[in-house]
Amino acid sequence: MMRRIHHVGIIVKRLEDAYRFYRDTLGLPLVKEATLPDQRVRAALLAAGESEVELIEPLDDTSGVGRFLAKRGEGLHHLCFDTPDIAKTLTALRERQVELLDATPRSGLAGRIAFVHPRASCGVLVELATPSAPAAEPAAPLRLKRLVIGALDVKRVSAMFQSLFGLEEIAMNGGPRAMLAVGRGALLVVPTEEVGGTEGMVALSMVAEDFAALTAAFDRAGTILLRGTGEVTVEPASSHGVHLHISRYGGP
Repeated sequence: MMRRIHHVGIIVKRLEDAYRFYRDTLGLPLVKEATLPDQRVRAALLAAGESEVELIEPLDDTSGVGRFLAKRGEGLHHLCFDTPDIAKTLTALRERQVELLDATPRSGLAGRIAFVHPRASCGVLVELATPSAPAAEPAAPLRLKRLVIGALDVKRVSAMFQSLFGLEEIAMNGGPRAMLAVGRGALLVVPTEEVGGTEGMVALSMVAEDFAALTAAFDRAGTILLRGTGEVTVEPASSHGVHLHISRYGGP
């Protein structure tokens, strides 16, 4: 069983530039920053409620992250689940012949980590992590609400995430969508035709404690966005390739 979405990973060109939006404009507090030589990246975790946002800057154009940036540009890269015992989780997945990128746990910014091959998880790169210390929840003005995933076959992708990671489906009012609970957050699986034909991770949804203060911060920073009643959608040009929807504080 996955306890929560530990973080969502975002590839950026320069960490300092990404800080200006995610830390300074959104107000997400920095939890940890480190250079990871074995992965050839600089990375930082910023708090967003019970979850975090990981910003990842490649240090080498030939690394996996560097190649991702060169091919796809900045944007969403992976999803990380918090699991209580990563060794047991990996053993269970291997016994089910799930394809893994890491057969055994290794050290990472989130603790002891391992990656599931995207082929096993419908094109989504999934990281599993067991943090080295009990989960803390630093005060943050926003919290991660949902990760949106585009799927050619919503039922198949939903069933895969339920089966592999023990997620529970949340009842919705009909329609070709599926919502899966993960801690106090959720995965929203939608048909690809709703998201420009894109498969995999396509958008983040967050909620703001003080929506007026957030919109004032956007105005000061010159953030490019679309405004609605009690919600904004940030253009990827301002959020380093991420389609980001933020609403007033509300339920899950």
